[in-house]
Amino acid sequence: MRDFLLSDKSREFFVFLFFFFIASGFWLLQTLNNDYEAEFSIPVKLKGVPNNIVITSEPASELRIKVKDKGTVLLNYMLGKSFYPVTLDYSDNKGTNNHHVRVFASQFEKKILSQLNVSTRLLSMNPDTLEYYYSTGASKRVPVKLQGSVSAGREYYLSDTIFSPDSVLVYASANVLDTITAAYTQRVKLEEISDTLKQQVLLTNQKGVKFVPASIEMMLPVDIYTEKTVEVPLRGVNFPADKILRAFPSKVQVTFQIGLSRFRQIDADDFHILVSYEELLHLGSDKYTVKLKNMPKGVSHVRFNPEQVDFLIEQVASNYGH
Repeated sequence: MRDFLLSDKSREFFVFLFFFFIASGFWLLQTLNNDYEAEFSIPVKLKGVPNNIVITSEPASELRIKVKDKGTVLLNYMLGKSFYPVTLDYSDNKGTNNHHVRVFASQFEKKILSQLNVSTRLLSMNPDTLEYYYSTGASKRVPVKLQGSVSAGREYYLSDTIFSPDSVLVYASANVLDTITAAYTQRVKLEEISDTLKQQVLLTNQKGVKFVPASIEMMLPVDIYTEKTVEVPLRGVNFPADKILRAFPSKVQVTFQIGLSRFRQIDADDFHILVSYEELLHLGSDKYTVKLKNMPKGVSHVRFNPEQVDFLIEQVASNYGH
């Protein structure tokens, strides 16, 4: 490589490259000095829409313009020029014919020309008319509901799903409004969550329907499972006045899983093992299989020790007060 770089041939090669690049530069400048046509896109935005107005058909999201100018000017547009959006102000363009707004090219052509070089000719715009439809909607408040699935990792659980706000205003025509009972989030899929999660979630769009706000904050509190055991007495219900329940043992150990944050909040008083007199009469045995009549929220994987108890229905003497 060193011998090549120091040889006469290498010097001739680099001299050739030097003049080649100079010639290419002159050719490029000459070429860019010619006139060309090019297409560019300009974004379109609609602003100032009141909450009670529902846009049922959006205007085009962009304008395609065709222009003609020297190549150097067009190259500047391509490499460094960013076009400001064409903004439609709702208050300036209220429709009078069936809530239909049409904005003709003559109304926004000046906004486009002001962004072009004075030498640039505007050949065409597509579309040449911006239009949209709207309706004046009635409103009501509906709850926010999750659409999708979320799950916690092993040994964790989701203690709640909290939306902020938990309800939103919905605007729509009266016949559509009657069919809406909730605002659903866009589909969410979250798996193996091991820590409390907060994120902004968009609400699912419906044609002719407007939610305010259009997005909400979703919080998924995650807790770690722990185990707890309490002793719960068996209580007889619907027994005649002269009969009582005798159970052996009279209390059952109830072991369950609960989130660490609620460990101290749950105790034996939150569980009820109620044994019905009628149920015992139809058992046909002297063993009762323990069942819970109610269980606190957030409690899972409940176990009993023992799972069955012996019982008898004892006759008691009546006290007539003599």
